[in-house]
Order: sequence, then structure tokens, then C-alpha cells
Amino acid sequence: MGVEEQERIIIPDENGEEHLFEVLFKFDVDETGFSYIALIPVEQNVEDEVEVYAFRFEDDGEDENDLKLYPIESDEEWDIVEEMLHTLAEENDHL
Repeated sequence: MGVEEQERIIIPDENGEEHLFEVLFKFDVDETGFSYIALIPVEQNVEDEVEVYAFRFEDDGEDENDLKLYPIESDEEWDIVEEMLHTLAEENDHL
């Protein structure tokens, strides 16, 4: 079995600097009808507490690299996304 290539995406910050992120999970949430993506910065020191970034995303279907990311704005949405992340992380720990 080959090692699965980690999906990576580049996100520019407000200063226009590009940062490389590794995709942890993509998942759909029925309650909101949206798709979400969880990312971690590639350049992050592994020994540090890993900060996970989550966004709502839309895929226009033309190019898999052409995701449109949106910040998660409501507390209710954050709660749902955090719950999903905990569940996914726990499932992956048992592999």
C-alpha cells in the first residue's frame, strides 16, 4: 500500500503572503447544508500544539484546486464543526 499523498492548499493571508496548509478533513454537515474543510499549517512545528483552521468551502466542480473558502461566523456553526472535528480525530486515532 502506498502512502497517501496529503492534499495541500495555499491560502494567502491579509498581507498577500501565501501559506501552505495540509488538509486534515473535508466533511459535509447536514444541519447547515454546507461543506467544511479542516487544515493545519505545513510549516508548523510538530512538537507545538497543532492549531487547526476550519473553513466552510464551496467547490465549483471545475478544478479541485479551486475551492472557495469562507470563514465560519456563527457560534452555532462553530459548535457543529468542532464536534465533527473531535469525532473525526477520535476515529482516526483508532486506526
